[in-house]
Amino acid sequence: MTGLAFITPDWPAPTNVKALQTTRDGGVSTGVYASLNLGDHVKDHPEHVAANRQLLSTYLPSEPVWLNQVHGVRVIDAALSSCLESADASFTSRKQVVCVTMTADCLPVLLCDQAGTTVAAIHAGWRSLCDGVIEATVNAMPVQANQLMAWLGPAIGPEVFEVGSEVRAQFMAQDAQAESAFAAKGDKWLGDLYTIARQRLQTLGVTQIYGGGRCTFSEHENFFSFRRDGDTGRMGCFIWLA
Repeated sequence: MTGLAFITPDWPAPTNVKALQTTRDGGVSTGVYASLNLGDHVKDHPEHVAANRQLLSTYLPSEPVWLNQVHGVRVIDAALSSCLESADASFTSRKQVVCVTMTADCLPVLLCDQAGTTVAAIHAGWRSLCDGVIEATVNAMPVQANQLMAWLGPAIGPEVFEVGSEVRAQFMAQDAQAESAFAAKGDKWLGDLYTIARQRLQTLGVTQIYGGGRCTFSEHENFFSFRRDGDTGRMGCFIWLA
């Protein structure tokens, strides 16, 4: 263990909005889960997961409101919820309440408003992204969409996210502009989750969009990737109001 290696979102959020994205480095897990695995549902030793989460306690003001992520569109108010509710996004307007999403190829999306009154964390796997988890979260937040800014964390990149025609068709059925987010590769398609997320956010009126560009699949040393490795760990993306 060499110390936790965080990514700090590169966005002009208000100073009272705090956020961090973990990498795979700095924990105690071994083997395919090496080393900062935060997922307690991936067959890692429970004591290792507990130790890894404890390592985060120095950097967070309270225990995160962990979700049972189900690739859906349910959004919860983290201040009014208990851990492990089945949902794929959470928001809060209360100080010291930590929203979190865990990923290993899916796209983590953080939101905050320009006044620093509300924050949210979204688990945007392709299914939930397609079905409207970003829209559901923005609509659940007690601020106007045009007051929000977004940060897109590390996800599987457009050079390697291969999908079938049926996935492309599902996205285009929801939003025709998604066509530009897919490139043909033989009888398959390469999908760009970052582009789709930006399209959805902009349609809602969220124009300040930052991050994107990191690839969990390609950056083996930095990130877990389910598509690449199968059995693997999970990273965490956290946001709260100080």
